[in-house]
Order: sequence, then C-alpha cells, then structure tokens
Amino acid sequence: MTQTATKSKLPLIVGGLVVLAGAVTVLFVLPAETGYDPTGVGAKLGLTEIADPLGEETVRGNERMARQEVLVLSDSAPAPIAGVTDVWEYELAPFESVEFKYTIPEGAKVAFRWSGTGELHYDMHAHPFEGGTEMTESYGIGDAHEMQGIYIPAFTGIHGWYWQNRSMDNVTVRLEASGGMTNSTIYAANAEIDRPLAGAEAGPEGTVAGHEMRTEDSGE
Repeated sequence: MTQTATKSKLPLIVGGLVVLAGAVTVLFVLPAETGYDPTGVGAKLGLTEIADPLGEETVRGNERMARQEVLVLSDSAPAPIAGVTDVWEYELAPFESVEFKYTIPEGAKVAFRWSGTGELHYDMHAHPFEGGTEMTESYGIGDAHEMQGIYIPAFTGIHGWYWQNRSMDNVTVRLEASGGMTNSTIYAANAEIDRPLAGAEAGPEGTVAGHEMRTEDSGE
C-alpha cells in the first residue's frame, strides 16, 4: 500500500516542482537577467537594477547634461527642424532588440519622436568618432511607450537609441525625426545595415572604434 501511495503522489510532487520553478523564474530570474518584471516583485527587491545597472556611460551622460544642453524632452511632438525629414518603423518580436543610429555633426539639432505599440525598454546614447565606444555617453535608460524632444549632439558621431521588447507580444517602434542628420545605421540580429537618408547633404565621415550593438545583459 505504501509503495502504491508513493507512486500516486509522484505526479503531484513533480507538478509542484515545475510550478515552483516557473514561479522562481518569473519572480526572480527574469527581472534580474532581462528586466522583465510582470509581477512587480523584481522592482521591489531591486532585481531590475541588476539588469540595468548605472554604468560609466550614464555617469558621463549625466555629467554632460549638467554642464550643457543636450536633450530637451517635451510632452508633445516638437516642431520640425529644417534639414532632413525621416520616418522609420521596426517590429520587435518578444525579447528582440534593435539599435538605430543617426550620423550627426556636433551641434546640429534634431527634433524627434519615437513611439511603440507597447512599452519598450530604451537606452538613448551616442558614440563619438574621436574616442570610440570608450567615450560613449548615455542620456536616458528606462521603459516607456514614447519619447519626444530636441537633441543637440555634444560631439560628431553616431547618435540614437537601443530598444528592446520585454513583453510577450510583438511591438512596433516608429521613429520620426528632422534636422541635421546625414545618414542612419541599423544594428539588428548581428547585422549592421547602412541606411542612407534621402535629401541629406554630405556629412562627416568616420567610424566608432569598438562599436557593437549592445545587448540586454551587457549592463550598458
């Protein structure tokens, strides 16, 4: 009888362990490793900060914004700025990421607005041609459905956003921009895609030493 009773309880024990493992993953593992926190427990325990720690890039960006005007956010889409006008869309599958950069000369203003059909994790940052990725500056990391404002590059280089879809649904990001951009580049799925801008004048030439698309677990 005892052996039979033990065998009958085995599926319940296994099922309980599976449920427990799933709960641990949702409550602790996903918030710490990816920032995905559907229950809110990860934020309360500080686990989401592990996925997005405050790095040197953010420190440099904060110091830059404290001494000069770089990013002016607004509650509504800003008026277009003379120069190039650009619109770009990209659909992100669950936990997929993409990085989009404009080549912009120092001081050439850009009006922008990006929006997602769902919430997106973002990192707005820039890499200078002189200095490479070691001098990258990040001007905002967080989660939002949209962002808009005026951006004034502090240096000549590539400037833009990293987006990651941390939901279980497909999310489309749409970017609208105008101003002093001269070219654009997409970094996705280990591919670098040059994307010329219609009507853009010849701009600064250069590359960013060491640049690769950042990942959700890079800590950048």
